[in-house]
Amino acid sequence: MKELLLGNDAVARGLYEAGVAVVSSYPGTPSTEITECAARYPEIYAEWAPNEKVAMEVAIGCAIGGRRSFCAMKHVGLNVAADPLFTVSYAGINAGMVVGVADDPGMHSSQNEQDSRHYAAAAKVPMLEPADSADACAFTKAAYALSEQFDTPVLLRMSTRISHSQSLVELSEREVPPVREYVKNPAKYVMMPAFAKAKHVVVEERTKKLTEFAETSSLNQIFWNDTKIGVIAAGSTYQYAREVLGDKASYLKLGMVHPLPVRLIQDFAAKVEKLYVIEELDDVIETHCRKIGVQVIGKELFPWTGEFSQKLIAEKLFGPQELPYTYPESIPGRPPVLCAGCPHRGLFYVLNQLKVTVSGDIGCYTLGASAPLSAMDTTICMGASVSGLHGFNLARGKESAARSVAVIGDSTFIHSGITGLINIAYNQGISTVIILDNSITGMTGHQQNPTTGYTLKGDPTAKVSLEKLCAAVGINRVRVVDPYNLTETRQAIEEELAADEPSVVISRRPCALLKYVKHKAPLKIVTDNCRGCKACLRLGCPAISISGGKAVIDATQCVGCGVCTGLCKFQAIAAEEE
Repeated sequence: MKELLLGNDAVARGLYEAGVAVVSSYPGTPSTEITECAARYPEIYAEWAPNEKVAMEVAIGCAIGGRRSFCAMKHVGLNVAADPLFTVSYAGINAGMVVGVADDPGMHSSQNEQDSRHYAAAAKVPMLEPADSADACAFTKAAYALSEQFDTPVLLRMSTRISHSQSLVELSEREVPPVREYVKNPAKYVMMPAFAKAKHVVVEERTKKLTEFAETSSLNQIFWNDTKIGVIAAGSTYQYAREVLGDKASYLKLGMVHPLPVRLIQDFAAKVEKLYVIEELDDVIETHCRKIGVQVIGKELFPWTGEFSQKLIAEKLFGPQELPYTYPESIPGRPPVLCAGCPHRGLFYVLNQLKVTVSGDIGCYTLGASAPLSAMDTTICMGASVSGLHGFNLARGKESAARSVAVIGDSTFIHSGITGLINIAYNQGISTVIILDNSITGMTGHQQNPTTGYTLKGDPTAKVSLEKLCAAVGINRVRVVDPYNLTETRQAIEEELAADEPSVVISRRPCALLKYVKHKAPLKIVTDNCRGCKACLRLGCPAISISGGKAVIDATQCVGCGVCTGLCKFQAIAAEEE
């Protein structure tokens, strides 16, 4: 039976068919749906971990324990999980272990365009890269065979385009391998220097064997057509090249992108007149080709940045031309905004009015940097807001601490913000940290986290109390505010900024999009009272606009939060009469 599946759903199907027992991940677009889809299979235990490092360590433990495991993350999440990855490469596994990492060329939802193929090379582990959903399912299963054959974790590189596009997948039955016996073996699993030195030699030998495997593996395929042009590509760029060139070129489709074959590439190159390497982001394949004496056309023609497309490849190869498909040029820009009723909007409005320096973090609330709120000064990575604020205030002194805050979401605080807060308390800092608790992991699509009281599968579980956690690490001043109440929120922040010790303000209200949140009736504009002063627009609420010189509220978007009513001096915003 065949089914139309998203790339991420296809990976989850591959996990099911491969007999995977445990999936542990931290949500990160574009990888999130892999774990959500895996959780639908009752045969698979699936969980959200506090961060990617923990997720990978759970997967490592499961694999050593004798059952197949998986963890998923986006490309920047692999930075967080790099420590265990590099060492488990030395230790090896027992049952198969696969790490799904989803890159984001074009930065649709990321702070950089990191190319995860470098991690495969640096950690000396194999990496597979699917080109469609059928590959995603098949390569996932192949990765487990590879993992167990070569005693290594395997990276499965997805990308935004492959993760979120659909194609047909042929479904198979689940095959569960027997649980592998665990044998105590410190020389294999205890990576202290005396043992690790010997294991490094093993890793180098393994890479040689994997390179030889790549020469004949069906993961790498040649499609012969016209030999005037040859193309080496992997993942989405292979699909784009096929759409542009069709039968006018021959193709070496690389499914195993580390380690790369040598003879296979050399033989392919010898049979084509002009050879292109088409790859998004860095010149990984191109550099390998030149290293083995194969001359190619690559980054001198194709860009180093951004996501590729059929149009881009066609124009780079042939110049501007008419394509059989069109790209609309006149669609107006639609920048992302905080949703109507978002609890973060009131907080950022207050921070903007206070004119404080805001050390930001990763989440929906990063949109607080955008006009008209414009209440964000820095955003680096998960958890950096708290640690970064401490460093900023160390550089600029006590006066700075009275005019600066860190903002961080509840899930991100658990992910990697808590250690920064411990650092502030331990080293007697006086910074003010604001935790934006919207009762869910919002940016990636409403995933549970340790502060919500529910597991990935919706089962009730232990719930972390942010107040008690902050107090436990040494913060004496912890208070909770409702960000819909601008007066209360402003007063609390001003008081904590004035305190000569570290403090935490928890801005708590559930995400407006959560299904259980009951909204009030939409607000309306009392037209006779409206002066067109545009004070209400300072919130940046998408439900409010100006038409004919008067404010207008879109009743289909407004959730009646009431934050805007306090901004109007003329009582022009009112509740609908019941």
